[in-house]
Amino acid sequence: MSNSDSSPNPQAGALRIEQVDGEPWLEDWQYVHNLIIPTDPLTLDEVRERSRRNRLEVAYLGELLVGCSTVRPPAPDTATGEQATATVIARVLPAHRGQGIGEELYTRGLAHARQLGAAAVETVVLESNTAGLRFAERHGFVEVERYLLPGDSIRYVDLRLA
Repeated sequence: MSNSDSSPNPQAGALRIEQVDGEPWLEDWQYVHNLIIPTDPLTLDEVRERSRRNRLEVAYLGELLVGCSTVRPPAPDTATGEQATATVIARVLPAHRGQGIGEELYTRGLAHARQLGAAAVETVVLESNTAGLRFAERHGFVEVERYLLPGDSIRYVDLRLA
């Protein structure tokens, strides 16, 4: 398929990353998102809508689904109005963490955000996802805010690339 990219990362093996383009990819992206973010499950219609606004990708080892990512295009910082801030989120299924997959998804997402003109990059992680928080901190993100959405019991952590 024309959207695929093979990973040069030997730890990731036969990692293939596909830009979401059609129902099978939308369903795979939804599955990973809803497993990693159980507090905010998305319907397929919500994922379709997000795919029109954001760059969504799914990652496979061979044919096995292992992760997904989101890049929200840069938007002016609401506090200052000065910087164009993009959001980059890499999600890896728990059984496949520590194999370089998140690194590939994050690197691709960051490169795409920069191509779109992002002056700043943020990410968001569930407070309960300690592996995701460690990953973000190892990559230079610092916590900006913790918040609880109405009806949720687990806080989100917004982080900004320092």
